[in-house]
Amino acid sequence: MKNINRIIWLFSLLVFSALFSGCNKEQLGTQPQIPDLNSVGCLITNDFYAVHLSVYVKTTAGKQDANDRAALLRPFCQELPTPGKVFFAADLIDRDIRKTPIGIRIVELEFIGTDEEKPEDFKELRVLSEVPPKMYTKGVVEAQADIDKNGYYALFLLIGGEEAISDEDKMRIPFHVGGDPDALPKKTLMLIGGGAVLLLCLIIAGVVWFLKKRKVKGGHQ
Repeated sequence: MKNINRIIWLFSLLVFSALFSGCNKEQLGTQPQIPDLNSVGCLITNDFYAVHLSVYVKTTAGKQDANDRAALLRPFCQELPTPGKVFFAADLIDRDIRKTPIGIRIVELEFIGTDEEKPEDFKELRVLSEVPPKMYTKGVVEAQADIDKNGYYALFLLIGGEEAISDEDKMRIPFHVGGDPDALPKKTLMLIGGGAVLLLCLIIAGVVWFLKKRKVKGGHQ
């Protein structure tokens, strides 16, 4: 029994070492440390539309040194490090909506619920920027807003302009200011943790089955 426990412990150690040494941030789809002007921030989808979103931040505090200029060229996604002048670029994947007027609203939100994934757990506080509907034939929707404090915000793409009455025509892209843009999303962490536990359980079950089978064979000899 001591040998079985020792083997299980060794296998567990090897599995966890392999999992967490191999899970670097670039492999999991987060932003690279060196900014790439040809890259986009992330893929945003809902039940009807999909866009590639890139967000750039120009901070307002202090003088702009070389690091600040490098940061300005770095595309973020839905987690921004600091307030400042924020630039949004959304690449429209669906070519059909490039022939449809699209309005833009950038709003500040207040978190009033318990689940950050649910839109109904937020309420709008103020409109920071609003762009009248127009067609983006080149497929890139651009907007900007001056954000003066940390908190929750959302970018709305109103597909169809003034006719975007139903929720399915309003693409809501939430983002947060004042966090760590390199931190892994909660869903990703949960998937990694769940996958690691499942893999570990399978390996332990396989080792136990193998040792029991070997013990039974040895007893028959």
